[in-house]
Amino acid sequence: MVTSFALLCLSIAIIESLAGILGNGIILAASSSSCIGSKTWPPYDMIMIALSSSRFILQSWNVLEYLISIFYENFFCQENVIIVTKTIFTFLSYSSLWFGAWLSVFYCIKVASFTQPFFIWLKLRIARLVPWMLLTSWLCSFTAAIPFAWDVYSVHENITATSSMTNSSARTATRKGTLGLLILICNAGIGMPLIMSVVSSILLIWSLWIHTRQMQNNASGFRDPSLEAHMKAIKSVCSFLFLYIIYFICVLVILFKVFSPLSNGDMICEVLMAACPTAHTLVLIWSNPKFQELPARIWHHTNCHVRTASM
Repeated sequence: MVTSFALLCLSIAIIESLAGILGNGIILAASSSSCIGSKTWPPYDMIMIALSSSRFILQSWNVLEYLISIFYENFFCQENVIIVTKTIFTFLSYSSLWFGAWLSVFYCIKVASFTQPFFIWLKLRIARLVPWMLLTSWLCSFTAAIPFAWDVYSVHENITATSSMTNSSARTATRKGTLGLLILICNAGIGMPLIMSVVSSILLIWSLWIHTRQMQNNASGFRDPSLEAHMKAIKSVCSFLFLYIIYFICVLVILFKVFSPLSNGDMICEVLMAACPTAHTLVLIWSNPKFQELPARIWHHTNCHVRTASM
């Protein structure tokens, strides 16, 4: 039964997800418009299209799940439904984590001013590597999602089947082995983007901080726009990293069922898991003038039509 606290948390998560759908729709439209009619797509736009589209679908799927949890609670008790929903959620969540990690790596390679040969090699070839990076991320996410469907089925079968004590012990051992293999595969799939995101974000913050200190030492008493831009970039990267880690933890908690369904802990994780991608999307829109132009143009045209209609 859905408690009042669970209903409140699900309602908040729906509002957060709807805001994320709107924000990712803006980013997807703005990035796609830059690629239309162009023979070569900019690597940044390719990453943003992949990230915003995966989050758009993920948050739309989450809204559907939240609404079903509120109005049709017993719907998720069916075995086939559990398999499908968990597999889709895993694939979309892992894709979002991978694309978010590649965005951090791209920022680090393009903005950081390191002189190591490998870093310079990446900086010169990042445009050609991005399509392969995105394709590899999709394949890794798909591969990591498959064991969840298999594990849900085996665990459900082991729990519901009636058997003797010997067979029960064998099934328990099989379940433990299956779960251990599942954790190993999924941690390998999800751990890599976390490591890449953390390392690239720390390197970028370090590079920006060193450059900012140099600019502060050489600055006069007037406000320096470049210095302010660097401080804004540091704040953005720090917020990216913080939101990414929180989202990563919440995804693991939900996938491995640390809390029972619809419990207070589970609902808090759902709220945080819905809030982090939305907040990340809003920070991306706030930090990129190109993403701010589209809603500004829509607002301008809407006002013009309203004024024309009222005259």
